[in-house]
Amino acid sequence: MTSPMDDPTTLAAPPVPARRPEILTRADGTALVDEWYWLRDRDDPDVLTYLEAENQWTDHVLAPLRPLQDVIYEEIRTRIQESDASVPVLVPRREDLTEADGPYVYYQRVVAGQQYPIRARRRVPDGVRDVGDLSASLRRAVDPQLPPADEQILLDENAEAADSAYFRLGAFAVSPDQRLVAEAVDTTGGEIYRIRIRDLATGRLLDDVIERAATSVAWHDDGSALLYTVPDDAWRPHQVRRHVLGTDAADDQLLLAEDDERFWLGLGRTRSGRYIAIGASSKVTSHWWLIEADDPSSDPVTVVDRRTGVEVDLDHRGDKLYLVTNADGAVDFKLCTVPVDEPGAEPHELVAHRPGIRLEGADVFADHLVLSERTQARTQLRICAIETGIGEVLPTADEVSTTGMGPNPIFVTSTLRYVYTSMVHPTEIVDHDLQTGERLVVKQQHVPGGHDPADYVTWRQWAEAPDGTQVPISLVKRADDAVAAERPAPCLLYGYGSYEISVDPTFSVSRLSLLDRGVVFAIAHVRGGGEMGRSWYEQGRLASKPHTFTDFIACARHLIDSGVTSADRLAMRGGSAGGLLIGAVLNLRGDLFAGAVAEVPFVDVVTTMSDASIPLTVIEYDEWGNPSDSGVCQVMRSYSPYDNVAPGRRPAMLVTAGLNDPRVQYWEPAKWVAKLRDTSTGGGPVLLKTELGAGHGGRSGRYDAWKDEAEVLAFVVNAIGAGDSAGIDAQPPS
Repeated sequence: MTSPMDDPTTLAAPPVPARRPEILTRADGTALVDEWYWLRDRDDPDVLTYLEAENQWTDHVLAPLRPLQDVIYEEIRTRIQESDASVPVLVPRREDLTEADGPYVYYQRVVAGQQYPIRARRRVPDGVRDVGDLSASLRRAVDPQLPPADEQILLDENAEAADSAYFRLGAFAVSPDQRLVAEAVDTTGGEIYRIRIRDLATGRLLDDVIERAATSVAWHDDGSALLYTVPDDAWRPHQVRRHVLGTDAADDQLLLAEDDERFWLGLGRTRSGRYIAIGASSKVTSHWWLIEADDPSSDPVTVVDRRTGVEVDLDHRGDKLYLVTNADGAVDFKLCTVPVDEPGAEPHELVAHRPGIRLEGADVFADHLVLSERTQARTQLRICAIETGIGEVLPTADEVSTTGMGPNPIFVTSTLRYVYTSMVHPTEIVDHDLQTGERLVVKQQHVPGGHDPADYVTWRQWAEAPDGTQVPISLVKRADDAVAAERPAPCLLYGYGSYEISVDPTFSVSRLSLLDRGVVFAIAHVRGGGEMGRSWYEQGRLASKPHTFTDFIACARHLIDSGVTSADRLAMRGGSAGGLLIGAVLNLRGDLFAGAVAEVPFVDVVTTMSDASIPLTVIEYDEWGNPSDSGVCQVMRSYSPYDNVAPGRRPAMLVTAGLNDPRVQYWEPAKWVAKLRDTSTGGGPVLLKTELGAGHGGRSGRYDAWKDEAEVLAFVVNAIGAGDSAGIDAQPPS
């Protein structure tokens, strides 16, 4: 039986772009001839013509899969509760405000047929100070189609997005007096935001407009002024400014300017409400300032100075600052306190460094402390006494699962809101009473049509890397599909492996369309991520980066050798830095895969990291290294996908890009695909799809996103021969 993409009428590649070789000098002084360098010039009309031609070619090749794509899209759509609402979040009224200023619960709801959320709030009984004071009905989501009569719509994103092909709300910061909101809006996908101020009582936009900002916004207590960050030309938030309402944004006060190109700025209010905290962070170093939230004329005061290699996260309670830090050799981090008025004093160790238990965060409340921890590729929450740091781990149902903090803005509270999910268990949001231990599930993700977790099984396996390291793999499949009972199963292996970002096992509605076709879904928790602690990250960055790729190959080999799947039934998928993973593995062991999806892939590593004018390059030196060092450049050249393309057969490949993407420039995947296709000796096809009106995250509307996901899944299903499992004939007549 043939695949639609094996039809010889569809395999003739589109014309290769006319070559205009460019001789480049890398940062280490070595030369490179780049035949597709001209694709970097977005002002060249031939570039857009080429990208449009590639889109047309992709549409042509995938046309036989449209029926399958449409079926999968309908499966996704009908399994998602199209009209839905988030759990209300209580924001209590401050003592000095009038009754008209709250308290309120804030939430979002979406309505069937609409692309974007509606943001709203409801008044709650006066005197409510804690989540536990709310009735169960007020703690649970409203009926999104029949909203309560007392609902106040604050922002209908659908109306705001009506005239824009792309719309993204980067910040929605309500002032402490709950009378105003600062909205940061992006209408291109370029992640440069425009801040505007809305009066929540009338819905009217004020005259105040900040034309260029990032997404960090924080109000002073009285609502008379707000702080925000400003990106430079390299898309790095490098300034903090204060805007006083009613004044021209051109006159906004510059509070901080970060000149070191390795650092970026962010800000937010502490949960206690006393301070606005400003952080400057590189990949490995932190610097913190505090500003008095009740004084709109106050200046930043340094409380944590930068020490190279020392990272700090900060919170506040009473007369103390709480610091999660890796100082003094605490590889997996520890928790210390220092006096807020004497931040340079000797820290008091509240929670000592525990090798093998990565302390990822500490949420500080008036009367308790919650630690977010990770160990052996598992997440957990530990509820501790605030004075001693001693506590117990919150129990969960499944070992291969994910538990994390929910929204908990209230400082004085006896209720903890957390989130639990696994690859078989839809997400649930739980209010945990810290005094009685009682649990109230305030929202359980609903899967229309029914979903029984018992129909699926999730488990963990371990692959052995070439250096003997054991690499965890999280897997899920239908319980009634015995792995390798008659033949190896079709399988999709997902990976990322950079920035200490962990790909945790969570529930996915769209993934059900794979599982119900007999596909095994697996996550390779490779080095470079954070699944196994800080050392796991360190073993997959800088000179150790190749471990990321050999780990992924080891996971693929393990799945094949153990009979879970076979090379002709295995596909791989990754995006951004995970797209780098896909590209590097393709060069090393592309023969292990029948299909590959690389979304907005970072594949031209050496050239990009040699060009400091490209957004994020200098910031990224701590992750990838500076190629001006010949040794660093040699390591980069050893794995950079674009630099290592060689003639050979390709698995079926779908590659995506975003024309307005500031994180991975569109030309990286475009150049890579041109080179792959030009050197291909068979297999394939190799397809490129560029979103011409979006950025790194693809199209912004939820229905558009579902359609894009259905296209990817149809491609994967076809590549690994899983379509027949659901009785869907995605193949042409014999």
